[in-house]
Amino acid sequence: MTVPTLVAPAAEPSCYSRLTNEWICGQYLSDRQDQIVDATVQHLAITVAAVVLGVLIAFPLALLARRYPRLESTVLGVSTGVYTIPSLALFPLLVPFTGLSPTTVVIGLALYALTVLVRAILEGLRSVPDEVRESATGLGYGAGRLLLRVELPLALPVIMAGLRVATVSTVALTTVGSLVAYGGLGNLIKDGVSTNFRAELLTASVLCVLLALVLDVVLVLTQRVLTPWTRGVGA
Repeated sequence: MTVPTLVAPAAEPSCYSRLTNEWICGQYLSDRQDQIVDATVQHLAITVAAVVLGVLIAFPLALLARRYPRLESTVLGVSTGVYTIPSLALFPLLVPFTGLSPTTVVIGLALYALTVLVRAILEGLRSVPDEVRESATGLGYGAGRLLLRVELPLALPVIMAGLRVATVSTVALTTVGSLVAYGGLGNLIKDGVSTNFRAELLTASVLCVLLALVLDVVLVLTQRVLTPWTRGVGA
């Protein structure tokens, strides 16, 4: 007597298999959770590092442009001109010096951020009324103390506006880091496009938008904390 062989039923295709390939797929989020989290953390780290480096470079450049008016057009021209260099050219130019590493992406994005940051810092400092500077000088404030205690706090709203624009644009540009394998969510977007992996592509794109919104909200709240005197304006 022949014993019948039990054949296991074929598993149902997942919502991100080749047969279905859905745009919205909860199973993909569950199965690839670690990969998604790692990409998001990398994206956030690169963005924050690039913006911080951009501020550290932009601040002295803005002070230089303000101190020496003849250099202003040169400083603004160079900081703006960098943005015209395509990332496809800029990142490979940095690779011989920094290698295929996150540093390459951070430096490139910081240079792109200068376009907004230098002008924002310069305009912020110029928005401080002359009579305020004169009053502080009359009270014995030196140049350094005047800058840190008077000018920067009053210039902060303008500077923060520029910082918000630079941060949101950097979140988007970080995806280009996939050229050197360090693009955070951009790596998932690139893979999703090349393999027509819809769930991966949509998930990474949505997370980029959410990350930009979260960072923008954080900057708005930070500005409110640092400038409490502006909360009652217009009330």
